[in-house]
Amino acid sequence: MSDPLYRKEILRMAADAHGAGRLPSPTVTGTAHNPACGDKVVIDLETDAQGRVVAIAQEAKACVLTQASASILGDRLKGASREDVEDLANALGTMLVANGDPPPAPFDPYSAFRGAVTHRNRHHCVLLPIEAVLDAFDKAANQLE
Repeated sequence: MSDPLYRKEILRMAADAHGAGRLPSPTVTGTAHNPACGDKVVIDLETDAQGRVVAIAQEAKACVLTQASASILGDRLKGASREDVEDLANALGTMLVANGDPPPAPFDPYSAFRGAVTHRNRHHCVLLPIEAVLDAFDKAANQLE
């Protein structure tokens, strides 16, 4: 695969599958589905009293781009708040749509997805795991109400 969309770095991240599996007793579970291609992501989170991620597990039945994105979250999401994830989503969206700067640390591995900039139909694949995390945070907020 010589397409920059499938760089070795992305293939490696997908194969690493950080956080793959499910948590035994998550605080909350979020899901996201891409009806265009059938990709589905389930994210289990354990959060602390301040709403920061203490543990994450992810299950991605999806393409390599979605799997790599989920793996980054599995590796880098601990300690993050909802606001941090919203900032990530905004930065990554800007990078993909407007060829902006990649997200800052700890989410800088998303710079590997620069090859997706010209593949608009694949942007949702990269963002899908983040949508699942935001869904989990929404559900956690609803549990508090």
